[in-house]
Amino acid sequence: MFNLFGKVICLVSFVLLLSLAASVSADVSWNDSTNDHLWSTGANWATGAAPTTADGYVRISKVPGPIVNGPGAIAGGIHLGISGSAGALTVDGGTLLVEGGAFNLGYTGEGTLNMISGTLTLTNVLKIAREPTGIGHVNLDGGVISTNNFLMREKAGSVGTLDVQAGTLIMNGDRVALVQGYIDQGWITAYDGAGTLNLDYAVTNEGRTTLTATHLLKPHPANGGRTPSGQVELSWTPRDPCVPGQPVPVDVYFTDNLQALQQFLDPASIRMVNKQAVTSVTVQTRPKKQYYWAVDCYVGSANDPVFGPIFSFIADNLAPRVNAGPDIVTWLQNGVRTGNLDATVIDEDAFTAKWTVVSAPDGAAAPVIQTPTAEDTAVTLSATGRYVLQLQASDGEYIGSDTVTIDVYTDSCQAAQAVPGYQPLAGDLNGDCRVDDADLTLLQENWLRDNSLVEEWFKIN
Repeated sequence: MFNLFGKVICLVSFVLLLSLAASVSADVSWNDSTNDHLWSTGANWATGAAPTTADGYVRISKVPGPIVNGPGAIAGGIHLGISGSAGALTVDGGTLLVEGGAFNLGYTGEGTLNMISGTLTLTNVLKIAREPTGIGHVNLDGGVISTNNFLMREKAGSVGTLDVQAGTLIMNGDRVALVQGYIDQGWITAYDGAGTLNLDYAVTNEGRTTLTATHLLKPHPANGGRTPSGQVELSWTPRDPCVPGQPVPVDVYFTDNLQALQQFLDPASIRMVNKQAVTSVTVQTRPKKQYYWAVDCYVGSANDPVFGPIFSFIADNLAPRVNAGPDIVTWLQNGVRTGNLDATVIDEDAFTAKWTVVSAPDGAAAPVIQTPTAEDTAVTLSATGRYVLQLQASDGEYIGSDTVTIDVYTDSCQAAQAVPGYQPLAGDLNGDCRVDDADLTLLQENWLRDNSLVEEWFKIN
């Protein structure tokens, strides 16, 4: 009976172990069997299907690796470059969500991420070169990488680089000190050293750290940006000449065919400026098209230009630029407060506007917006707490929006004390934001009193 019971226990344990093993997600390896290099092609994965978040880590150790060029690509985590092998991943106009696990770029091998356009979103962390044998490179030529956290060269011996061009890196929270440290180490560059990095917290994106780059030529339209179609002025800041005071002639090339600029087989057909010392040129564009241009500068020899990078922009209708106005601190008077909302909307075309309430204090009556469809209007509030209002503007094609936060207090003193940098008045003993007889009474009550210690050795229990 005892032996039988022991066998039953072993059998149950074995079945339990099998069930636990089955519940562990298996990793998904990239094999590129169709040779089309597309992430979305199921046959390119060892499982016969594109990864899902239910799978384990995506393992990529081939070059060229997968290309994400459409919406809906997902992964539970990514190991890019493993076991001493090289792997690459390209995001070109698509979306990739990495949910749950980390993105280890240059894990135990060499990994390269090419961001051309599109978005890469990570709910966990982007690690560029993790293990001592890891080598990771990110070419942020365009698009947006949005991540919860960001680390480089996590362990001694690893090598990681990030070069920012037209792309944007966005991180949750304040990562300025962390990223600036990487910049100071030379691990993060702009345009391969020919540009400047722009780093801010809660300026470009509220509650988030944003990293972008600007080329030394300071191109306009901005690289990777948008501008209204029709006549567009291309402008730039000339490079410093080898001999101070000398003009800097330039060649300018412009086309809607990227290969024509990359391969440079017929430069005369796309040349807009030929060895002229100018800083702008006007070109003609059509709606919904992407254009490419480059500026080569003759800073020394008239026959040896310094080649500039390829800039790009999209000629398109721009979404209305909306500024809902600065955040507001106020207080109730006779149980209510009415004030003006001073917003600004900029658009090349006619637009419609609409104010809405995003949030209000629990139990408070809804704010009364006098004219919800007006750019500038008035709002009436009837409770203390925080209100968030949103202004949306639509030009019939695109929508722009912005929010304004209104903090309402019971009186003007509470409101003043809530303003960042508030300094109480010297002599305001009761903290009511004024120096008056009440403070004088407190002073008189304690006049010449002394609560300094009298024992040389004071014991604290």
